[in-house]
Amino acid sequence: MPTPTPPVARLTALSQGYRGRRVIEELDLSLHSGVTGLLGPNGAGKTTLFRTLATIAPPQSGELELFGRPVTDEKRAREARRHIGYLPQDFGFYPSFSLTDFVRYSAWLREVPSTRADTATTEALAAVGLADRAKDRMKSLSGGMLRRAGIAAAIVGSPSLILLDEPTVGLDPAQRLDFRQLIRSLARTGSAIVLSTHLVEDVGAACDTVLVLHDGRLRHRGTPRQLADQAAPTAPGDSPLERGYMTVLGHPHPDEEAAC
Repeated sequence: MPTPTPPVARLTALSQGYRGRRVIEELDLSLHSGVTGLLGPNGAGKTTLFRTLATIAPPQSGELELFGRPVTDEKRAREARRHIGYLPQDFGFYPSFSLTDFVRYSAWLREVPSTRADTATTEALAAVGLADRAKDRMKSLSGGMLRRAGIAAAIVGSPSLILLDEPTVGLDPAQRLDFRQLIRSLARTGSAIVLSTHLVEDVGAACDTVLVLHDGRLRHRGTPRQLADQAAPTAPGDSPLERGYMTVLGHPHPDEEAAC
């Protein structure tokens, strides 16, 4: 029997919040290589979870372990960041930077060795279909192109943990299909990829595991098929996966809600 691989990230009894408001409550979670989809309504704690995993916000209580080592201080956090690619919902950039400058700067921040940073930058731009726009200024890009540039910055240098918060916002259907193929190829390298999205169909198509977070607590963990199997007969949704998701959240069918 093969030895189980250790998790890339592990949260133990982790609680997190801001300004006295608790957002995540006593969360236990392990993330392994492969693609994990993170679903949940607005305010569920998804972005807070990502900021914690990215070491931007230290836990209020509990433990965060990354790449087999507990993150207990800023030194450990800096070491972990070398291996983390993070695309937030809104990311900043210098408008005058070219696409190459932007992605190459992200590689420098992550301390990708200079001997391969240029090649890694070229590969990342090619992976998101922007190789022919490498010299374009960031300020000239459309919303969809900016999103793809952000994905390139998150994946440059093949980090071990890739956190993508709403990565397909602004992408057209063909670009979303390309994105799914990119995610599958990254998973084959052994990276752990966590994809937060409101688009349930992206999760069903690209993810090995689905997490449902609601009110700061993990309500479901399993394969997309297992989530679909949770669907109540009267649950709202246009697919089994959507109905399973709505069932886990506890949403009744609109007709049932009106009768209450």
